[in-house]
Amino acid sequence: MACASGLFSASAPSGNYPSYGVIGSGFRSYGRVLCSNTDLYGAQKHQDPGVSPNVSRVPRLVYQGCRLVGCGSATPKLQISNDDLANFVETSDDWISSRTGIRSRHILSGNESLTALAVEAANKALDMAEVEPDDVDLLLLCTSTPDDLFGGATQVQKALGCRNNPLAYDITAACSGFVLGLVSAACHVRGGGFRNVLVIGADALSRFVDWTDRSVCVLFGDGAGAVLVQACESEEDGLFGFDLHSDGEGLRHLNAPIKRDETNGAVGTNGSVTDFPPRRAAYSPVHMNGKEVFRFAARTVPLSIVSALEKAGISSSNIDWLLLHQANQRIIDAVATRLDLPQERVISNIAKYGNTSAASIPLALDEAVRGGQVLPGHIIATSGFGGGLTWGSAIVRWR
Repeated sequence: MACASGLFSASAPSGNYPSYGVIGSGFRSYGRVLCSNTDLYGAQKHQDPGVSPNVSRVPRLVYQGCRLVGCGSATPKLQISNDDLANFVETSDDWISSRTGIRSRHILSGNESLTALAVEAANKALDMAEVEPDDVDLLLLCTSTPDDLFGGATQVQKALGCRNNPLAYDITAACSGFVLGLVSAACHVRGGGFRNVLVIGADALSRFVDWTDRSVCVLFGDGAGAVLVQACESEEDGLFGFDLHSDGEGLRHLNAPIKRDETNGAVGTNGSVTDFPPRRAAYSPVHMNGKEVFRFAARTVPLSIVSALEKAGISSSNIDWLLLHQANQRIIDAVATRLDLPQERVISNIAKYGNTSAASIPLALDEAVRGGQVLPGHIIATSGFGGGLTWGSAIVRWR
């Protein structure tokens, strides 16, 4: 098992030098971190007009926090209800909703693409934050189902029109991906001098589902959600603590491995089989042991959230909202009960969208913000869990 846990503190110790402390297997920063366009004492540096905008800016040491300032989401046009599923697989609306809380899901169709959904969600987040695409200096695409084998982040960057060629890369951690992306963004801001980091969760697991397997196909939907993480003054910091883990022993409970097809088996002149060329690879449909995944989530997620709260120095009574990966309403309810949080402080939209993997947390956040539930200053305990197995939590403040 691997784990990382830590807290972010913007308070600076006495003295003239930066100092860093290690907590568990995570880290704590006591103040001065890398920033891109200021000198050691925080003075603004003027860019040489002869320097190409594609050249990375020199990092400097400053006090710097980070906060969530914008969000957005997007879903495919095609909506499939439980009754629709019952037309071609042995199931019913009552069977699905009573076990999962899901009533419908959105599925990619026609010329729609995951990249387009990610771009739409990202543009909405940028609009809310009043940030131009050219001001984005890092893009993280959290997905396990990109449109291209080599990832989709750069295509999202291109479609957004980011002319300064900011770094863009994928994070593959299944349903935990968005939380890992959020923590990664904070680390880049604090330790790398980045100012505006787009974190996008987007998945289309409908492409990898056996639509005759009612134990799995009823669960998943497609979608995208995004947040903009922005550098800020230390006293405005909005990401307080985190707790991240993985355990490869649990892979057997949730996976979608490459199919073990036989090779072409060409026979050489000496009669031996050369096993070359291999056949084109393909992934098996998603396999999940629902009972084991439920036990895993109900056991580990509350502990992870409590750990993140302790490192943030925040009690559960100070949480305004609990926002979990939208995997199953029974899991959400079980975790809320373990944390002694009432349902009116729990964000859930699984009934409308199903399990959208890495997209589920930012998609639910965007709806809650635009719907007037989540307000500036609200503290959110969020947690993702899923394939790997991986799980992680973060304590954040909205705006």
